[in-house]
Amino acid sequence: MAATPGTAEDNNDQNGVPGINEDPYIWLEDARSPEALRWVNTENERTLSIMEQDPRFEELQRAALTIYDSEDRVPFVSFRPDGLYNFWQDRNNPKGILRRTSLDSYRTEDPVWETILNIDEIAKAEGRDWVFKGSTCLPPLLNKCMIALSDGGEDATIMREFDTAKKEFVKNGFVLDQKSQGGVSWIDENTLLVNRNFNESTTTESEYPFTSRIWLRGTRIEDAVEIFRGDHSDVWAGAGLLRDSTGTIHARTAFRGISFHETIYYVEKEGKWIELEMPRKASISGIVDGHVLLSTDTDWHVDDKFFPADSLIAMNLEEWKNNPNNAEKNLVWSPGNLQTKKGGAITANSFFVEILDNVSGKVLEFNFDEGRWVTNEIDLPQNATVDIAAASSATNQIMFTVTDFLNPTMLYYSNGGPPRLLKQSPGRFNQDGMMVEQHTATSKDGTTIPYFVVRPDVPLGNGTMPTLLTGYGGFQIPRLPSYLGVTGKLWLENGGAYVLANLRGGGEFGPNWHQTAIRENKQRTWDDFIAVAQDLIDKGFTSPKKLGIMGGSQGGLLVGTAFTQRPDLFNAAIVQIPLFDMLRYHLIGRGASWVGEYGDPRIPNEREWIEDYSPYQKIVEGVDYPTPFLWASTADDRTHPAHARKGAARLKEIGQPYFYFEDVTGGHSGGVDNEQRAKLQALQYLYLMRQLMDD
Repeated sequence: MAATPGTAEDNNDQNGVPGINEDPYIWLEDARSPEALRWVNTENERTLSIMEQDPRFEELQRAALTIYDSEDRVPFVSFRPDGLYNFWQDRNNPKGILRRTSLDSYRTEDPVWETILNIDEIAKAEGRDWVFKGSTCLPPLLNKCMIALSDGGEDATIMREFDTAKKEFVKNGFVLDQKSQGGVSWIDENTLLVNRNFNESTTTESEYPFTSRIWLRGTRIEDAVEIFRGDHSDVWAGAGLLRDSTGTIHARTAFRGISFHETIYYVEKEGKWIELEMPRKASISGIVDGHVLLSTDTDWHVDDKFFPADSLIAMNLEEWKNNPNNAEKNLVWSPGNLQTKKGGAITANSFFVEILDNVSGKVLEFNFDEGRWVTNEIDLPQNATVDIAAASSATNQIMFTVTDFLNPTMLYYSNGGPPRLLKQSPGRFNQDGMMVEQHTATSKDGTTIPYFVVRPDVPLGNGTMPTLLTGYGGFQIPRLPSYLGVTGKLWLENGGAYVLANLRGGGEFGPNWHQTAIRENKQRTWDDFIAVAQDLIDKGFTSPKKLGIMGGSQGGLLVGTAFTQRPDLFNAAIVQIPLFDMLRYHLIGRGASWVGEYGDPRIPNEREWIEDYSPYQKIVEGVDYPTPFLWASTADDRTHPAHARKGAARLKEIGQPYFYFEDVTGGHSGGVDNEQRAKLQALQYLYLMRQLMDD
């Protein structure tokens, strides 16, 4: 069987990284080779022949699909001058439609929608498995858009110009028909700033673009003038536009992502790119009230001032444009104890920022008034997860979502005044008798790790409750309470408990919570997860026979490390779209971009700490592992299905029971339509029932 293109045929690939003589399953790294797809088909048939014969499978799938296809779910929208836009998928539109309505109509229980773009029709007409990946539109009217379409759910897209007023693709308009990472920005209706992979020479090792071009209407993209170039060694690089809320462009900016977490920023001044003197773990947030706002993920000492990590910092826009590195910097906000900012949005007059306060959400509004920054906390329900759902840069309109584990999502609307409840999703499962608790576990190094438990309100102590533990713990991404619609219906209603762990490496408590568990300290994330599992057992919630774990992507790596390091703690492990072979991850999918999180296995001392936990290499004979369920997507061009495939192949080699399933479409997020999503959910929760509930 053929080795993966670009990899060595000898015993060692690069600096001790395993080659085909050490790893017999490298051929599975070719996502769509005939040999690999035959292997996938065989594995799928074996898994489905078992699962689909269980009478519970059809019932679970039907219940999940009913939720996904429900007509009464909240249709989340974005603000545009010509209405509220929504992308909608249901049984009649499995690939989805882009549609719009008015605010007045949206306020009603049954809004009247106008279809703008039907992805199902396009896919059928062209014989392609198109998946809608969003649009980039020209402000302020937002009616000239570049529509991104993916083949089967890949991250890579093609792009086509679309006119939302005429509801059609523009004849002889802008078209980028070579699938690629990256995107575009509109300079004006006849000019695009394009950041794409034009060929191999303009693509980084991580398979992202590192050059930018100005493309004029009516010319070939091949003839577009390059205005910025990063370096092949960058994770990614490109140019952008700094606009205010009216759509006015104030500067051209550029960046070089020298690692996943470190970026060098530039601004164009008098035709030259000037490097901005700011921390490499920082970013430009936008323009608000005549100020440029920055956000920093590390402490910053500058101009005799100190800005702690996670701060928001402002500079006068005109002063910054005249002298970007010497503009006076002033503090807008800094975090208190257990606080961190999460995301934000800019309206015509304000900057709104999502804040986590001990894993509970709130939103703050910032305005520059009479020479100082004024902060206002938005009046929203407490002790919940709060997010900004939509914001209009042209007006003061903004929407917020409020949710928790047991209460369906509520959508609030404001147009400058106090937010008012606009819509609420109906309940999807019976929450009667359910309770939510927050507990803590002590990790190996003594750090306190919080976790949530959602369970039936019954006496504990005998360790018999089937329990599903999940987490993430990477890339400064927080895992927060959210409504357990499908999980509630398929798992909680059937007597299971759900546990969410807030692990180091994630973003629940700010940049330091993340940075203390990366690279040489990544084992701390795995230790935290194992500590929570042990704490659940010690407190009598559950027992190893009744405890299962689940996670995707970085969370799939988390589950892989847990069941290989402590197989005695678990009886089920769902490994979703994972990273798994960490000695070759930089060669698979877009793994090279994550060296900043995990380290580089080509460097001997870094390979040592990675090799200590890489799940693929830790699957060995003579160990009684829990029977895992690994699944992936053929179209996942991010982590790549090879990780899950190779894990399953290794388990098969040593005679270890396992399940494997691979969806031929779906990309990194799993299923691309509701039927696919329902099938994946049914497979996973049936597996959990078989492992943790059946005697």
